[in-house]
Amino acid sequence: LPTGIRLLSDLLSRRLALLASAEQLDLLRHCRHGLEKESLRVDPAGHLVLTPHPAALGAALTHEQITTDYSEALLEFITAAWEDPARTLDELDAIHRFAYARMGAEQLWTHSMPCHLPDEASIPIAEYGASHIGRLKHVYRKGLAVRYGKAMQCIAGIHYNFSLPEALWPLLQEAEGDTSAAQDWQSARYIALTRNFRRYSWLLMYLFGASPAVDAGFLAGREHGLETLGEGTLYLPWATSLRMSDLGYQNNAQASLRPCYNDLDSYLASLRQAVSTPYPPYEAIGLHDQDGEWLQLNTNVLQIENEYYSSIRPKRVANRGERPIQALAARGVQYVEVRCLDIDPFLPLGIDLPTARFLDAFLLFCALEDSPLLSGDECRACTGNFALTVKQGRKPGLQLSRRGQEIALKDWGLELLERIAACAELLDAAHGDDLHRQALASQRAKLEDARLTPSARVLQSLREDRLSFHAFALRQSERHAAWFRGRPLDAVQLAAFEQSASASLAAQAELEAGQQGSFEEFVERYMAAIEPTR
Repeated sequence: LPTGIRLLSDLLSRRLALLASAEQLDLLRHCRHGLEKESLRVDPAGHLVLTPHPAALGAALTHEQITTDYSEALLEFITAAWEDPARTLDELDAIHRFAYARMGAEQLWTHSMPCHLPDEASIPIAEYGASHIGRLKHVYRKGLAVRYGKAMQCIAGIHYNFSLPEALWPLLQEAEGDTSAAQDWQSARYIALTRNFRRYSWLLMYLFGASPAVDAGFLAGREHGLETLGEGTLYLPWATSLRMSDLGYQNNAQASLRPCYNDLDSYLASLRQAVSTPYPPYEAIGLHDQDGEWLQLNTNVLQIENEYYSSIRPKRVANRGERPIQALAARGVQYVEVRCLDIDPFLPLGIDLPTARFLDAFLLFCALEDSPLLSGDECRACTGNFALTVKQGRKPGLQLSRRGQEIALKDWGLELLERIAACAELLDAAHGDDLHRQALASQRAKLEDARLTPSARVLQSLREDRLSFHAFALRQSERHAAWFRGRPLDAVQLAAFEQSASASLAAQAELEAGQQGSFEEFVERYMAAIEPTR
């Protein structure tokens, strides 16, 4: 057995021992990993471009790998879910290289916090064509603009999609004598993973947070409590991730939305209620402007379930025309989407293999460790620990709250790494290497020396090189652009991307040509699909 098992809870020890047996060890080679990475398109001076989504990249509505998030200028690259995370990163790399081959002088902003932004009215909201679903995606984004402001929607990040092997769940279920339906058991275990993620995700913010500073213009005219670091830069001295702080969303509509993931049904019920409950300030805005143009999809707490901003989501691949809540309710949880990762400005892809391997060990630990239901007090403590870490995570001696008692972030972090080590060792045993243990060792070094964290390195660069946030982020973007452009795709790869782009444009045209009924009827049906039963 992995050496760390003796230090762990009885339940985690039993589960690890089961998976460490010779006949089961190969299972953990079949975890799946997918990435979604957002990046703003900027001009050579580092200003947001106002041009439409490049047609050479395909149709944002129907392309499987290249789309847009909030703005026409906010690209989103999406990989398939591969068993080998190296293959996932290779696909992300290839998408970048194709994009750079078709973007002209534009480049990608390789930082989570935005570049210099124009006035709000000039930030272009993403367009998806004339089909009903394309118009719905656009109106949803118009709703985000009136609810939260356009600048907030230009913040970028990386989403890490992770699933454990399907064959693992019945194995654990049988060993633990559970007699519930297999789908319900699997969903319950993913929800348990999510609860543990809530307990421990502050650690990810300390280790991988990379946005301690921001361009001063981003918060112009707003109260923020940040300090000045040279001309044009605001920061907090001990912050790890301003992106994940409360700077982004000073909105009260979601304040009551704190699903603590005690079961899938209550999680889905809370989202159904939110998309069906009117919110007076949004009612005051209205559905349409004076010219009859849509302003938002509805006047409820959430327009659609995706509006709920969370650091992790339980997910299921939806069928065409199916909403995320419908997919989860019908077929249960299939994977989790980790949403709290900053783009690392020191890495061309914003993420690397050691990070992915540590995340695998961390998420395996969250899945296999005991995960009691979250009480209200613990739920609030989880939220508090996360919020404290994103704003003060590197502060020497910082205290977090664990089971009602104060504990130093460093001490708790090192203790967690000792427990996660058993999962890293098991993954290494399955893969026949020691790469997960190496990844864990590099994270342990960050806890021992906060200067090694990405957030500290960003501030060190700003100070030592006497750069503003904008100048630093532009320099890194230029370096990464040169790296991608210096490695053009071969003819076969390029042709495959060209074909995908052409096919996506044709698919959008087909959707639009076959459109029937009114947009208003389409929105009504879309909203009614997940209304709570009364």
